Amino acid sequence: MNLINFEKKIKISFKNKKLLQRSLTHKSYDNKCNNEKLEFLGDRVLGFVIAKKLIELYPDDNEGLLDKKLALLVNKNTCAEIGFFICLEKVVKIHPSNSQKKVENKIISDACEALIGAIFLDQGIKIVENFILKLWKNYLIKNKDVKKDPKTRLQEYSLEMFKQLPIYKLVQNTGPRHKPLFKISVKVKNSKNYFGEGLSKKDAEQTAALKLLENLNIL
Repeated sequence: MNLINFEKKIKISFKNKKLLQRSLTHKSYDNKCNNEKLEFLGDRVLGFVIAKKLIELYPDDNEGLLDKKLALLVNKNTCAEIGFFICLEKVVKIHPSNSQKKVENKIISDACEALIGAIFLDQGIKIVENFILKLWKNYLIKNKDVKKDPKTRLQEYSLEMFKQLPIYKLVQNTGPRHKPLFKISVKVKNSKNYFGEGLSKKDAEQTAALKLLENLNIL
């Protein structure tokens, strides 16, 4: 696919064609003139647009839930899916040695963010906002059913009931350095300690919080 056809597909005609070309150039193709800075910019533009839309769609959600929804909508997996949907793999420039292989998801995800950055610079905030919201529309609809994670729910319960945060403590850290196993305890006021294990402290905390919530019967 050439760039003219790609512009027709995304329904945007760039004023500065070099900006479009740069957004589609991976660092393996050109170590100096590539899309890394545009990716940096596009990531921020995407986050701003989606965060603004989430506040409009879910005015009653608290900051923690909005943050979780935002993370799901702007992560690398979602950006890669959007990138493949608009056929970025057919126009992105990568090192010739990789041209016969399937383009990696990360390259497509980065190019998607870089394209957003390029559209913002070339067309302005209103056009890039329309571009993002059109492509993310279905993801925003699916995202409405995201539930609060156990740690968030336990925190809200503890603050409401006792005006203080749950207390987490690292009990044990075992296993090799490349694959550690963490054991975490958690308690709220007047409760006993509940324990959770996980391959990261965050996972262990979530497991411990879930056990305490189950005991409180407030799932």
